[in-house]
Amino acid sequence: MAILIDPAVWPAHGRLWSHLASDVSLAELHDFADHHGVPRRGFERDHYDVPGEMYDALLAAGAVPVSSREVVRRLHAAGLRRRRSAALGWRAPGRQLLRPPRLKAGDLVAIPATAGVVPPERLAAGLARLESWGLRVRIADHVFDTHPTLRYLAGTDAHRAADFATAWLDPEVAAVMPARGGYGTQRLLDLLDWRRLAEARPKVLVGFSDLTALHQAVANRLGLATVHSHGVTSLGRADAASAESLRRLLMAPETVADLLEGAEVRVHVAGRATGVLLGGNLALLDAEIGTPFSRPAHGGIVVLEDVAEPPYRIDRLLTHLLRAGWFDGVRGVVLGEFTDCGEPNEVEAVLVDRLAPLGVPLMSGLVAGHIDSMVSLPFGVSATLDTDHRTLEPAW
Repeated sequence: MAILIDPAVWPAHGRLWSHLASDVSLAELHDFADHHGVPRRGFERDHYDVPGEMYDALLAAGAVPVSSREVVRRLHAAGLRRRRSAALGWRAPGRQLLRPPRLKAGDLVAIPATAGVVPPERLAAGLARLESWGLRVRIADHVFDTHPTLRYLAGTDAHRAADFATAWLDPEVAAVMPARGGYGTQRLLDLLDWRRLAEARPKVLVGFSDLTALHQAVANRLGLATVHSHGVTSLGRADAASAESLRRLLMAPETVADLLEGAEVRVHVAGRATGVLLGGNLALLDAEIGTPFSRPAHGGIVVLEDVAEPPYRIDRLLTHLLRAGWFDGVRGVVLGEFTDCGEPNEVEAVLVDRLAPLGVPLMSGLVAGHIDSMVSLPFGVSATLDTDHRTLEPAW
């Protein structure tokens, strides 16, 4: 056991403070702090700030007195030092988010179920594709569960939340890719300990549709960029070009130059804008309004898609987001696929009617949404939308 404490010489809030740290693990540090009454709210990335009046008691409990410089040195030596710029945490809307490390052959991808019931044969096809890229996969304990009474959910909320948290907190896991969408991810968000999740190493989150709720939560609570793309079950039936789009974004992002390449783009409001990519499923973005997890469009370029929402409901969803101020300060909008939402010209007319008055560049035709062939999108990364050249280029 190596719990370290430096002298109470740091002034703040009318008192002096010490730093309590471990040069072994954060788990050891949290256990010591919990056992000796150090408030969890005092944890900051790699140490606890503790009031000076606790110093003697913590020494008596076994903390080793060292200098502040020695605390930093030993944290660095143990690989536990975490600078603010590299740590997960809240970042203001419109700010570029922290990008997790790219994946490489041999990395482990964890597969929990956060939403709907998972078809085994479709999951197997998606797993085979991930493995063909040289990635290892690990299926969570409750992936094939079904809720005892709500048959549209893959097991209980508690089990689905625990599987997600276990995957996110596992230091061996490089990416978390939920098995599928459907419905149910929102039910997990309040069950997750976001402060604890913020202590984990940054990792890649991949998904779309119902996973929009997790994209929003991870961006707002952890300040981490994510990937809007296939879940595992849809990856198995994706065409080769769509699968390659995801592989490149995960493993060679610098090769992704234009997210609209090859798309039949239609310009509705001309212009050029730079902002952070965000968005996803329109219905889920609307459903998150008023929750602590909603991340507004301020300073961003918004991507929207949906499925099985008729034009009048699309109108209602957009009208609510507009009235709630979610679009305030948006810099551009790109429309993806609105699959099975009715006659395409009518759907587009509704979208343009509601969004063109924002006065920002507006284009449609992005190949993203509830389709087998979609482009993968780096949410949280800055990108430039240019209607003259009909491009959407991420800034790597």
